[in-house]
Amino acid sequence: MSFKTTATIASFGGKLLKLTHQASTVDCEMALNLYLPPQASSTQHKVPVLFYLSGLTCTSDNCAEKGFFQHGARGLKIEGQDDAYDFGTGAGFYINATQAPWSSNYKMESYITNELPSALFSSFPELDSSRVSITGHSMGGHGALTLFLKNPGMYKSVSAFAPIANPSKCPWGEKAFKGYLGEDKEAWKKHDATELIAGWKGGFDCLIDVGTGDNFYKQNQLLPENFAEAAKASGNDKGLVLRYQDGYDHSYYFISTFATDHVNHAAKHLFA
Repeated sequence: MSFKTTATIASFGGKLLKLTHQASTVDCEMALNLYLPPQASSTQHKVPVLFYLSGLTCTSDNCAEKGFFQHGARGLKIEGQDDAYDFGTGAGFYINATQAPWSSNYKMESYITNELPSALFSSFPELDSSRVSITGHSMGGHGALTLFLKNPGMYKSVSAFAPIANPSKCPWGEKAFKGYLGEDKEAWKKHDATELIAGWKGGFDCLIDVGTGDNFYKQNQLLPENFAEAAKASGNDKGLVLRYQDGYDHSYYFISTFATDHVNHAAKHLFA
């Protein structure tokens, strides 16, 4: 599957590529950013990959211009998809929808874990498919945690900024899961990091940052405490680092402040 490069931007000594491609999984054109660091130009060594999943309403430009990460974006024409900011366009929750009309296109889980990496690694030989990590913000933090936990061995590490850590128990998640998955709350658990960590076997080395000034944290949309409690109860808290950053909000000021920490967290595993 070929990509179209719409822009090539010099950045931090490397190249930021703005890409689009027609994705069969979600049946629409997808847009994303791929950053190739300076060492990617060498034919001697392939570079590892860190996938970044964005939050509600965000696009690839938010990440590139404010957070400096990569992201798969989206765009469809489904009735009602733009009626609310927290459901529909920009709010796919990185799951495969099972309820009509969303089930025909809202298959971001399959896109992120299968189609996108396959397309990237076949199109860019300088990328190392054996060294891949994942991170994300808010809804994307939920996606990073759940996709890591649902696909053992696929990713070398996981981290998250202000993740929606227990979506079955918060308004954002309840709205999305009911719309995309239906009324069966047992089905919701398969896409909830707090439920998934309870059954995780093996090491779990994870970095999570949450701002204490984050209004969504104060409104109980994120619930990182629930995730930490479930990790402790299941014996999966030994490598979990949950940091509450005093005064920080939900914005890209918060993300950019701690972005290097998350890149270093991934690098520790990608270069192990």
